[in-house]
Amino acid sequence: MSCVRTTCPYCGVGCGVLATPDGQGGATIQGDPDHPANFGRLCSKGSALGETLDLEDRLLEPRIAGTPARWDAALDLMASKMRAAIETHGPDSVAIYASGQILSEDYYVANKLMKGFVGTGNIDTNSRLCMASSVAGHKRAFGTDTVPGTYEDLELADTVVLVGSNLAWCHPVIYQRIAAAKAERPGMKVVVIDPRRTATCDIADMHLRVRPDTDSALFNGLLARIQDLGALDADYVNRHVSGASEALDAASTWTREKVAETCGLSNQEVDAFFKLWIGREKVVTVFSQGVNQSGAGTDKVNAIINCHLATGRIGRAGMGPFSVTGQPNAMGGREVGGLANMLAAHLDMENLDHRNAVADFWRAPNMAVAGGLKAVDLFKACAEGRIKFLWIISTNPVVSMPDADAVSAAIRACDFVVVSDTSAVTDTMKLAHVQLPAVGWGEKSGTVTNSERRISRQRAFLPHPGEAKPDWWAITQLAHRLGWGDAFPYESPADIFREHAGLSGVAAKMGRDFDIGALSDVNDADYADMDPVQWPVGGSPRFFAKGGFFTADGRGRMLPITPPEVDRAPGLRLNTGRVRDQWHTMTRTGKSPRLSAHLAEPFAEIHPSDATARGIDHADLIRVSNARGTAIVRALVTDRTAPGEIFVPMHWTAQFSKAGRVGPLVPPVTDPFSGQPALKAGRAEVARLNPAWHGFAISRKKPDVGAIDGYWALAKSEGCWRAELAGENAPEDWEALARTMFGAPDAQLAIVSDPRRGITRIALIEDGIVVAALFAGPEPVEVSRAHALTAFAASNTGSLLAGRAGADQPDVGPIVCVCFNVGVNTIMAAIESGEACSVAEIGTLLSAGTNCGSCRPELNSLLAKASQKVAAE
Repeated sequence: MSCVRTTCPYCGVGCGVLATPDGQGGATIQGDPDHPANFGRLCSKGSALGETLDLEDRLLEPRIAGTPARWDAALDLMASKMRAAIETHGPDSVAIYASGQILSEDYYVANKLMKGFVGTGNIDTNSRLCMASSVAGHKRAFGTDTVPGTYEDLELADTVVLVGSNLAWCHPVIYQRIAAAKAERPGMKVVVIDPRRTATCDIADMHLRVRPDTDSALFNGLLARIQDLGALDADYVNRHVSGASEALDAASTWTREKVAETCGLSNQEVDAFFKLWIGREKVVTVFSQGVNQSGAGTDKVNAIINCHLATGRIGRAGMGPFSVTGQPNAMGGREVGGLANMLAAHLDMENLDHRNAVADFWRAPNMAVAGGLKAVDLFKACAEGRIKFLWIISTNPVVSMPDADAVSAAIRACDFVVVSDTSAVTDTMKLAHVQLPAVGWGEKSGTVTNSERRISRQRAFLPHPGEAKPDWWAITQLAHRLGWGDAFPYESPADIFREHAGLSGVAAKMGRDFDIGALSDVNDADYADMDPVQWPVGGSPRFFAKGGFFTADGRGRMLPITPPEVDRAPGLRLNTGRVRDQWHTMTRTGKSPRLSAHLAEPFAEIHPSDATARGIDHADLIRVSNARGTAIVRALVTDRTAPGEIFVPMHWTAQFSKAGRVGPLVPPVTDPFSGQPALKAGRAEVARLNPAWHGFAISRKKPDVGAIDGYWALAKSEGCWRAELAGENAPEDWEALARTMFGAPDAQLAIVSDPRRGITRIALIEDGIVVAALFAGPEPVEVSRAHALTAFAASNTGSLLAGRAGADQPDVGPIVCVCFNVGVNTIMAAIESGEACSVAEIGTLLSAGTNCGSCRPELNSLLAKASQKVAAE
């Protein structure tokens, strides 16, 4: 099969991908040089997509109560249960919880079924966890959920301000575009506003290490300074903006000194930021989860937008507020009304005319008249017995939701639960009464919309495995069984897309922003070949340069913002988020050996002063706990995280590290306007663990770690699995543990032991091949992981059990560049020899940093470390 143009399934950048199937169920992956989002660039995750296409752990047939079933039986049972719930308890007893990773066509039919035919607003999505505050802020300011600008603005700006956004790791291709623009125009300035010193700071001219949740105080202060300096664009405000007086009055008390004290900055830092923002007209303010995932997220968004409206710096090239989305189709989900409080085509649920327009277009018999339950409240309703039928589509809330253990209990309490996913083993899938096999990336076809409002095609290049079906098909089939088949006649994604586009045309005539109406008559062939297209189709790529807001009076809104009090509660502030090479709950990225090579287990960044006060050393196992739950993770002692704060990634699940789940520790606090959880605002304490034993294991098949009574973390490696282990009680029989863990009761053993030191090393051999190895001792095992994996792959028993490379086998060390498998020892040797004195020279010599570029910040850190070492000598 020839190369297929498709779109990456990870973040909201929406990168174009060229996939060439290999005929064996896999594919080679390259960036699409003609796609306007990435122009051929891909990040580490996108580059490794070819490694995620296997069928290991795939759900390949429907299951009822864990038993394989036919689709007809599963759908008939679902229809019966949904009908009974509606008849007995009303339509609000039914809910769907969907995902920003399904396609717009899937989203559209799910939203239509629930809001137009079941008659409830109870369809929400995991986009509630990442984008809801941006949606609410946009609607308050603009009248619609409109992102005003484009990616090109980031390259044209003279100042780019990144607020709560670690672009280098979370949106790497946008980061690369900014870095390239800055290299071409060194006068461009980049400001990072973040409590953590992230990899994004590598290109920052200024890093403002604000206290958590003080962003709105900083931008209130900026608004006050804008007024004080006469930088207000009075003509723009008078013509196009309402609420300026009230917003300026609310901001007027935020002097430089008050901002500095609240944010934890110096007066000089505050002055420098205000000068840089006000003194350069072409300013883009980019914001993401550090803004949105807050109990005051919507106000933060409006505090930022206030400054752009006050100065008229919006909708023109190189300027404007810019929300970057976390998921591949968070924007598309918003376009079809996938959130509980929205209608399709950016129409408003609370507007009777809008509801009637949608009802007429759909010929809907039971149009919902009010918004439904938002994510946190939806699962609370499950726990309270108010939701009787719950369908979870392509998401893993048992891991990703706040108060995750309570969410697990809530799902268990629900009378009837359906889960659609690709994986048979997610934490959430295990709770389903009916399990539905969904097609995944590379197998499904439809559209997604990226952060700059650009719609791109995801195209299938692999067959549907087993009985897996698209989500739109399953939803449509259920609608038929409920008696609404005439309204759901779809036979392809193109059918759905045409209807979706047609509804947008109706909304556009009612004065809404989202308009792809020109595509409503696209034929199947043109849909199949559709190039990326930005909406509004046929209109300007930017909004609001000359007003034209989507409010009742056509004016933008500035809002008075009251920043929250600084959080001074006891304990460490618990911040959660993403890492460079993993995605959400690792259902896809966990399949890739190279993506697990960089950070193979859950960890907590903790400042050296906090670590010292608690007797914690680098790489110790620590317990992170509060009244809600406990996680066990590896300590990463670093000043990247400020004193009094810790950072724990969100990705690890019970499939990869049962004790490493951080979701149970996060309180279910939500923003009052958006309902978005404050996923970065927990509190916890940490304590050093003292396990009786530590271990490292390698196995050609997934090891059974269920018998480990303490900590374990699994990671995929090339041709094998690796595991970090620790237990509260040392096993009496290491040989028995190894045979059980690796499922090798008859394997030959090669054992190296030192009873005096309590060290045991065991290799298990079958037919002359080393199938597994276990290294254990009372202290963290001194084994080079990179060397052990290499020796294991070669079945070199002696070298493997030695645990370290010989003089003729240099140890590459922990992997830094996952694209080319380049380790830290190799890089440091090149730097210290003088062969590589810059990132560019490292790339020339070792290839590191020359593909996706995501490791370049770390390469710069290694260069700085080497320079400091030389200076100290």
